[in-house]
Amino acid sequence: MKFAVTSRGDTTSNGLKQNIKSYLTEFGLTLDEQEPDIVITVGGDGTLLQAFHDYNYRLEDTCFVGIHTGHLGFYADWMPEEVEKLVIHIAKTPFKVVEYPLLEVIVRYHDRVRGERYLALNECTVKSSEGTIVMDIEIKGEYFETFRGDGLCLSTPSGSTAYNKALGGAILHPSLDSIQLAEMASINNRVYRTVGSPLVLPQHHTCMLRPQSDTDFIITIDHLTMMHNNVKSIQCRVADEKVRFARFRPFPFWKRVRESFVE
Repeated sequence: MKFAVTSRGDTTSNGLKQNIKSYLTEFGLTLDEQEPDIVITVGGDGTLLQAFHDYNYRLEDTCFVGIHTGHLGFYADWMPEEVEKLVIHIAKTPFKVVEYPLLEVIVRYHDRVRGERYLALNECTVKSSEGTIVMDIEIKGEYFETFRGDGLCLSTPSGSTAYNKALGGAILHPSLDSIQLAEMASINNRVYRTVGSPLVLPQHHTCMLRPQSDTDFIITIDHLTMMHNNVKSIQCRVADEKVRFARFRPFPFWKRVRESFVE
């Protein structure tokens, strides 16, 4: 089996990274940072998010597993003192592969023939570079509403505990093939009316955002922030690709939610 290890970059994480490399090499596994079968991240959920984007060109062939050296995360769920146990599992135990849905975002432009396609593990947010945004929202090809407000957030189920939750969105189990649309400070008056609630869309429904003005937009894909101009539309749906996690033990999602937000 071929493996790669990524680190958050702090002293503790870098030390664990080196130990994992040594352990796995001693077990006969091959270090291959270009085409790994499994990627071990050391740091936190942000480290795993970065690894996902680094390796999103081979999602069908690569699994991820995370070790946290800070707060317990929803992706990085192994503790530093469990490193030796995890290494033995990776080297000796056939692991279960769990697949979670991803968000596909296609940004199209007035002045370009081809759009830009992105994959998000957590969410995509759309904001204006100045002031509020005004967007026509279409669902499954039909006009739904015109949104005016600070911005919009489209999230995956596994990302529903992140920015989406802060916006009042629902927490969705990551096994659900869906995406969620949440508003940021919508303006409701005689001209602009929105449903005012987060929307959960199934796999076969596409959400299309069409700007009403020629404004520059700040679009984030997970932790990556980009400025876009001449935007014609932003198309969001459940991606055909999935992210694959290596599971060596049960992952009690609702227990993790309770530990993170209730206890």
